[in-house]
Amino acid sequence: MTRIGIILGSTRPGRNGEAVARWVLDVARQRSDAEFELIDLLDYKLPHLDEAYPPAMGQYTQPHTLRWAETIASFDGFVMVTPEYNHSTSGALKNAIDFLYAEWNNKAVGFVSYGSVGGARAVEHLRLVAGELQMADVRSQVALSLYTDFENFSVFTPNQHQQDALEVTLDQVVAWSTALAPLRQR
Repeated sequence: MTRIGIILGSTRPGRNGEAVARWVLDVARQRSDAEFELIDLLDYKLPHLDEAYPPAMGQYTQPHTLRWAETIASFDGFVMVTPEYNHSTSGALKNAIDFLYAEWNNKAVGFVSYGSVGGARAVEHLRLVAGELQMADVRSQVALSLYTDFENFSVFTPNQHQQDALEVTLDQVVAWSTALAPLRQR
């Protein structure tokens, strides 16, 4: 069965992303077309790029990189839950992405973002990164506003249209992940 990782892309104390990622997981687990699992960056403790060789060479030496590579390699696609910090994604998510290369190739990715303008600018940056990693980013995305989808900017209360957008995003991630499977077999 197709396996989709939901990557929680914030490690900040008091992060809004944890409630968002758990919501994505809860909605996703009601489906029967794929298996879904939460990947919390807090569980990986990745330092800032400490490998001697570029990730494209695939010569990982650090235990944390090997563990991270094994996790990412085990999935067929991803939903990245990202905050928007300073018009981009979080440093923790970008760092985690940059640790690897081949493990991302020929996999689909969708985005659930949050911020003052729904995290749209963070997703635009991530789409550029996904292209370089040979990932297929799906068109649909969920853009959660801190003004309308959170009470007091901290209690997650998504509107129904956000769940509808999430369902479409999940549909696309699963479909593309399945369609790309023959390319991952090479």
